[in-house]
Amino acid sequence: MIEAVDPLRPAAKTSDRTAPILFAVAIFTSACLVFVVQPMVTKLVLPTLGGSPSVWNASMVFFQTALLAGYAYAHLLQRIPKMRMQVGVHLGLLILAALFLPLQISGLLGDPDPSRPALWLLATLTLSVGAPFAVLSATAPLLQAWYARVRAGHADGKNPYVLYAASNLGSFLALLAYPVLIEPLASLSDQRIGWSLGYGLFVLMIVGLGVQVWRRREVGTADPAPLTISPPIAWREKGMLVLLAAAPSSLMLGVTAHLTTDVASAPFLWVIPLALYLLTFVIAFQTRPAIPPALGLGLHGAMAAACAALIAFRTGEWLLVFMVNLAAFFFTALMCHQRLAARRPAPDRLTEFYLLLSLGGVVGGVFNGLIAPAVFNMVWEYPLVLVAAGLLRPWSRREIRPWEIICCVTGVVIAFLGPLSMEAVRYAPDVRAAVPDAQLVRIAQGILGIATLFAFLVRDRAVLFTVVLASIVWSGYHLARGYDWALSERSFFGVMRVAKIDDPLMGGPIHVLMHGTTLHGAQAQGAQNLCQPTLYYATSTPLGQAMLQMQTRRLDGARVGVVGQGSGAMAAYKRAQDQLTFFEIDPMVDRLSRDPKWFSFINGCADGPVRTVMGDARLTMDREPAGSYDLLVIDAFSSDAVPTHLLTVEAIRGYLRLLAPDGVVVLHLSNRNLEITLPAEAAAQALKVPHLHQVYIEQSGLGQMAEASTEALLIGKSQASLEAFSEDGRWSKLSPTTVRPWTDDYVNLFGSLVRQMDMAAR
Repeated sequence: MIEAVDPLRPAAKTSDRTAPILFAVAIFTSACLVFVVQPMVTKLVLPTLGGSPSVWNASMVFFQTALLAGYAYAHLLQRIPKMRMQVGVHLGLLILAALFLPLQISGLLGDPDPSRPALWLLATLTLSVGAPFAVLSATAPLLQAWYARVRAGHADGKNPYVLYAASNLGSFLALLAYPVLIEPLASLSDQRIGWSLGYGLFVLMIVGLGVQVWRRREVGTADPAPLTISPPIAWREKGMLVLLAAAPSSLMLGVTAHLTTDVASAPFLWVIPLALYLLTFVIAFQTRPAIPPALGLGLHGAMAAACAALIAFRTGEWLLVFMVNLAAFFFTALMCHQRLAARRPAPDRLTEFYLLLSLGGVVGGVFNGLIAPAVFNMVWEYPLVLVAAGLLRPWSRREIRPWEIICCVTGVVIAFLGPLSMEAVRYAPDVRAAVPDAQLVRIAQGILGIATLFAFLVRDRAVLFTVVLASIVWSGYHLARGYDWALSERSFFGVMRVAKIDDPLMGGPIHVLMHGTTLHGAQAQGAQNLCQPTLYYATSTPLGQAMLQMQTRRLDGARVGVVGQGSGAMAAYKRAQDQLTFFEIDPMVDRLSRDPKWFSFINGCADGPVRTVMGDARLTMDREPAGSYDLLVIDAFSSDAVPTHLLTVEAIRGYLRLLAPDGVVVLHLSNRNLEITLPAEAAAQALKVPHLHQVYIEQSGLGQMAEASTEALLIGKSQASLEAFSEDGRWSKLSPTTVRPWTDDYVNLFGSLVRQMDMAAR
């Protein structure tokens, strides 16, 4: 007998073959869009907050919270029994969210309040991109849940978590592509349009998935039935899942803040921890992990202990410190994520599982992005969570052996011996004179290094391991703090520190102001040099030359504006007839620079009052009347996080608007990590205004804070305004550049980084 052939059956087979591919491509695309929009939107909002690196951390809090909202929506959507209805609802919300495209920053809340920038940022991001991001972020758990139902009769349907690999791969590639390809090649306008087109393409993919679901009825296949109901996740287990997700989220932000604050910063540094974070997810959810859990636990024990011994110290071996901190973060995150993967529930609890993971991410992000800057004076959240993560290691059920107790006690005693012995040395002048501080630090690290061996020996005992780790970290900070900082305070904009050093050439003690790893000013405390401008502001530097020249030109009084207050060193030049205005975004900087306990340039050396205008300089300077300044000093580019919006064509045009006819602008372009002179020159070329360049090399034998090597670009409204400087041989014209000028719509930081690296290699 010949069997009749159903003409609809080939369509069903084709659908079965294409479904996994379509699901994987859709998840990959959504992940790419999610991880491209984060740096893109953060870049859109950065100018209003002065380019602060804390903007990234606070933005991450928003994105993690929006992700939580998306995951909650995905979880609630699963309560609709019919999958066709779920697809229809999600598609409808995706189309509604498209009304917010192309993405732009909402102006409903006005300019940010410098005293509460984080709240303004979160509210503005919610109004600007909250809807499309939340709906888009729901895709990963939704599609995995749908996949489990559509493929319920296949082997791959039993483990929809494998699609997480496609999601993390898309996230990883998008993360790397943004700074290397997207930002250098596309303007912000093009990026917004491109992202909108990508969003539209993704909506079409969801339509394709919906068509497949509906076609099941056409080919005689029923709507995928709800999955078999498994036991609910216990509350204790939910709490554990949240903690296991919160620790890596917190550490990702914490290690970034720690490295930029305490070690050395570089552009795009945030990419590395975030990439490692995603990589740990990829490894943890692999069917056959590249790093088995047992090996990961051992490596976590070793690297966490090593990091605990180094975390408090600022050493010259910055590459070693980078590697140890990143390795400790990686293996801690991997340990947590592998424990998460081992606890993943049955497919019917998939969306709830991802909801708990997202909640943990928000908890970690809120702790680092909002709570820590408000309650800590340093980046304490990083060592705190690094130590606490030790308690998330598996707890052994076997009886504690005597040798484990002995190892724990020995490790703690050795860790505390370091501070005790060093305190004795600290108050022994003869020993301090004979042994340099650097040598004392190495001895201390050696003592703590011995304690780390005992921590590693008890790594299988989570509590004992954590106790030794905590003692090592506490001892390290106790040792390091006494030698480094007289004051440490923290705000949304970063950590400000004042160090006390001694230099006989400068008359004795000097107060030094640091923002992260960047030097922001110094003042000698001896009466002879108290009001002497130092570092980049010394009379011999381009900034000092411009100030003296303008005061000579304006004997009746010069009107000077300075972007970036620092220690207030430029106030040392102020005569009674001069008018001096600082434009500063961080209230803490203004407070420290006006406190005579630390710096007295403003409230002691300046002759007459000094005005400070708080807020982002682009916004506040726009309110100043045209022609109201003879000299503008833009001194905001030496930090690790360059406020690029102050170096665009539009920004420089705004500076020129404020100048008197013979006024000049000085751009202080000294920067350790970025070559920013060519973009500045390109902007001057685009505006067709005259400009001169100078690189000043500090002289030896004057004292370590007397002056500093300085690079500057001088821009005038007319050739006549630069005539006096043109006659000074220290200033010269630059050869025309072909570098594309930065604008409010286009900035290429990666190109500046490559040029700087190329110059350093020569």
